[in-house]
Amino acid sequence: MGIIKVENIRVYAFHGCLNEETKIGSNYRVDLEVKANLKASASSDKLSDTVDYVLLNKIVKEEMKYPSKLLETVAKRILKRIFKEDALVKKATISVSKLNPPIGGDVEMVTIKMTERRKN
Repeated sequence: MGIIKVENIRVYAFHGCLNEETKIGSNYRVDLEVKANLKASASSDKLSDTVDYVLLNKIVKEEMKYPSKLLETVAKRILKRIFKEDALVKKATISVSKLNPPIGGDVEMVTIKMTERRKN
């Protein structure tokens, strides 16, 4: 088993419970960690034998485009799609952070973190 991380994916998106958040938008940071068997790719040196981090980045950016009220919903959608599109991924952990959230205080970011395992 091995780990592939795609960290600090920066996205501008329109998530939130407040009307202003879905109209004005905000900056987000997404961190992703996936576990997969990397033995074959370590020996073969073939992209087809590993988890393509370009695909992971693409999934995150595409799914962040669809507005949701809750970051949990966005994270779950991303995880679901990762497992659907890459059979090598056995476990994935995602953190979705809203930078400078509108919560009436000096807060750098709020983050939700979720982990899923392949069901089969």
